[in-house]
Parts: sequence; structure tokens; C-alpha cells
Amino acid sequence: MELDSIDRRILEVLQRSGRISNADLSEVANLSPSACHRRVQRLEKDGYIREYVALLDPRKMGRLTTVFVEITLSGQADELLDAFEKAVANVPDVLECHLMAGPADYLLKVVAGDTEDFARIHRKYLARLPGVAQMQSSFALRNVRQTTALPV
Repeated sequence: MELDSIDRRILEVLQRSGRISNADLSEVANLSPSACHRRVQRLEKDGYIREYVALLDPRKMGRLTTVFVEITLSGQADELLDAFEKAVANVPDVLECHLMAGPADYLLKVVAGDTEDFARIHRKYLARLPGVAQMQSSFALRNVRQTTALPV
């Protein structure tokens, strides 16, 4: 399915305000409410809209520290990669895990309350991940820009 300008406008608005009413969205998209609703349903069905979520404030949740962890594995066998990915998916403090090209095999985005909390996460989870040969952690000093909105 090809996205037209109305689809793109709907997606832009929903990325910024996922709880907008269909009536308000239809006004922004310059469509009738029923036509707008059908468009949103089609965008959902075709997978353009994957899910709806609430974005929590990390400060309010006591997660003031963001740590980026580069992990190098001891090998590249499929079994090792699969075991690592399965294990890291069960670490509640890991927000993102990316398989990388470059010197590190994986890059993790981890949230913690503070450095002591990160030490707990490291001991309890990260140090126990299968196949880890090397780990390097970098603490974010300040969040300059963060968005969940994709360019449409």
C-alpha cells in the first residue's frame, strides 16, 4: 500500500498525540470522522501503526540514569547470538538492544536509578549474559534530544 498525504498527516498526528479523538483527528486530516476511522483501521491492519503506548517520565519512575553498554561476544555462532538475544530480552532494565556492525557486537540502552542501581543491574543481569567477552559502559550526562516519532 502506498501512503498518500492524508495517511502521512494522520501518522504524524498520531505519533505526537496517540490519544487524539477520531473527531479531532478527522478535522486535522480534513476527512469525515467515518473516513478517518477507516483510514486509521487500514493503517493499523497494514502494519504502519504497530501499537499504541503511554510514554512514562523516567524521572517520575526513578530512572534518572541512562547507560549505553557495548557488548562484544566470544564468538559469532548462531547458537551464541540466539542465546544472548534470548537472555537479554529478559532483562527488565534494557530498553533497547541492537546487533551492531563495528567493534562491538551489541549496543544496549539501559535505564537505572543511579550508578549504584546500575552496579546492581550489571551484577544481577549483564555480567551473567551468555557469551560475553567484553563489556564497556558509557553513562549519558544529559539527554539532548529524544523522540519516538519517525519521519513521515
